Amino acid sequence: MPIEFADSPRSTVGLEWEIAIVDRETGELASVADRALQLLDSISPGGQHPFITSELLTNTVELVSSVHATVPAAVADLEGQLAEVRAVVEELGDYELICSGSHPFSQWYDQQLTDKPRYHKLIERTRWWGRNMMIWGVHVHVGIEDRDKALPILDGLLTFLPHLQALSASSPFWAGVDTGYASNRALMFQQLPTAGLPYPLTDWAAYERYVEDLRRTGVIEDHSEVRWDIRPSPRWGTVEVRVCDGVSTARELGAIGALVQCLVEWMSTRLDHDEPLTVLQPWYTRENKWRAARYGLQAVVITDASGTERPVAEDLLELVERLAPVAERLGCSAELAEVARMVAEGASAQRQLHVAEANDGDLKAVVAHLAHELRSGMDASAR
Repeated sequence: MPIEFADSPRSTVGLEWEIAIVDRETGELASVADRALQLLDSISPGGQHPFITSELLTNTVELVSSVHATVPAAVADLEGQLAEVRAVVEELGDYELICSGSHPFSQWYDQQLTDKPRYHKLIERTRWWGRNMMIWGVHVHVGIEDRDKALPILDGLLTFLPHLQALSASSPFWAGVDTGYASNRALMFQQLPTAGLPYPLTDWAAYERYVEDLRRTGVIEDHSEVRWDIRPSPRWGTVEVRVCDGVSTARELGAIGALVQCLVEWMSTRLDHDEPLTVLQPWYTRENKWRAARYGLQAVVITDASGTERPVAEDLLELVERLAPVAERLGCSAELAEVARMVAEGASAQRQLHVAEANDGDLKAVVAHLAHELRSGMDASAR
């Protein structure tokens, strides 16, 4: 079955930011997103907010930007949406907003499912694993002007998957337990049937055959249910990077968006000049994902097909320098420069662990820290 790839201006960008609602006093997840969305819809033209949507659980809202030429514009778009959500949530009661890859201590069995057929179908099929999906992430879409570039760029991006995962790692705790992983979310999410790393596919026709195989055997209804860490998004004409944990500051959101946008544009230019992209063997890619999930920015990752290994933090700093001219053209130099700052200051997982240690293991303090960061940004008092 042919899958049309929408027209999309080259290297345009869209961001998605999943936000959790918590009780300010207890720090527990609060299942009031449906009420918050009803309030938003009631004050929106046409009776429905065009960009703020529900998610699997009623403790979550998703902010979806418009298509933008620059990362700063996309981030500003989502900051405006975040303010809208905060206003209605505070109208509902004593609630706060946080974003991280996981909640430090809430339990899956206390959460309510959003009442939509596709979510009920997902949970009916995936059962315990599906109900455990208390996870939040950041998704970055980048426009691809030529469908035949989509899969080569996807393969090239897999080389940098551990860099993005380590940089965004923010799920060290799960249901009250210190997991020992910087991104426990990465390993939880891949338990879903079509999630995780993509399969090597030679061309668009191979991707169409893959989707048709899954559709014919009842695994999915359409390509949107393929939930790879990095995937083509035919409806929007983009490559979509989904591997990142949720981040609790707009600064980090912009840095991740800029890194993805610059990588895609850099690879697209290389393809224009018939220059090869670095593509790793699938077993190296899988190992890199595990290392980044386990060790975060302290990971040592495999950087080429010959098996060269290097600290991911060092490789990120070199990558920022390499991509600086691309960032200047795309109008995201300041945002890309924040990547180096994130490496120096540590990812959210490190900050959360530090807060827990400083508060004798009190994970309510970690929730308060995440709420502070989302509201006020990162400063010396937050770390």
